[in-house]
Amino acid sequence: MSLLVALGGLHFAGCSSNEGGSDTPTAGTGTTTSQAGTTTTQPQAGTSSGGSASSAGTGSGTSGSNGTAGSAAGSSSTAGTSATGGASTTGGTSTGGSTAAGAGTGTGGSVDPGTLDKFSFFVTSMAGLQKLSKSQNGFGGDLRYGTADGLTGADKICTELAESSMPGSSAKQWHAFLSTTKVNAKDRIGTGPWYDRLGRLVAQDMTGLLKERPDADPAIKQDLPNETGTPNHRPNPNAPEDDNHHTLTGSNGQGTLFSATATCKDWTSTSMNNATTGDGVGRPKTGFSWSVQNRTQWIDGQLEGGCGAGVTGVGSENGGSDPSNPIVGSGGGYGGFYCFALTP
Repeated sequence: MSLLVALGGLHFAGCSSNEGGSDTPTAGTGTTTSQAGTTTTQPQAGTSSGGSASSAGTGSGTSGSNGTAGSAAGSSSTAGTSATGGASTTGGTSTGGSTAAGAGTGTGGSVDPGTLDKFSFFVTSMAGLQKLSKSQNGFGGDLRYGTADGLTGADKICTELAESSMPGSSAKQWHAFLSTTKVNAKDRIGTGPWYDRLGRLVAQDMTGLLKERPDADPAIKQDLPNETGTPNHRPNPNAPEDDNHHTLTGSNGQGTLFSATATCKDWTSTSMNNATTGDGVGRPKTGFSWSVQNRTQWIDGQLEGGCGAGVTGVGSENGGSDPSNPIVGSGGGYGGFYCFALTP
């Protein structure tokens, strides 16, 4: 870090970075200055009575004290921002960054997840996926969402949808219930218990979860809710019921990988040829988020027609289900998936 010098009463302001909380300290006013604050003996990072080591801080004291990291109230080093959406105050007085509702993942924010209401499970809603993907067809089988791989992107989608519903809940550490050739879905979601957005029990532990239907509150057992706590079968009570229950898992009934060709190349492909050409991508495995007749298995339901983005069975404009249609919603769905948080 270069040394800033204020001579003859001239004042030089420093610039702050909000990526990681570090900043370039400014120089206070006085007779002789160091990196931050004033002193007569040129200490490395002393503070004055009015000086600050944070961005936009100014010093006006005459006798700074020796130090190594600036003043406690003026420093924003190492903790000025949240992971992607936090903001550091201009005077550097934030000690943990702030997490704005719906902004960023909050992994560096000051929210204690243990203080939040119970909320650790949901089915991604069609409206939520359409909003994030900026497409009426959703993401399809490619869930990277600007990240390096499908699981990281799916986790990011879970996190942003959770945060949009309950501000601060991004700190709960959300993971998608999806298997890949590298990891099983059940090994990604902690040990429970899990609750929906309205605090209703989904399952107390893994034993209660990995059943044909989870050991859930009777109000949601047969129709697992989305991020707002709304039953996914009929999210609009004034509209006809949707045939949208096919939900991506890539898994068998034990929550482990169904097959290497049941994950849309580990959730990175939107190939539209899988049903007819056998192009190596395969057909994704889905479970049923709500039950109809004997179609009750929430993890291990059926294979979809392909990995293409698309919606069927949701409103009359989307037509009926067609298992040969090479899209993730061919049997009646939109490419939704389950999200779980590590903190109840």
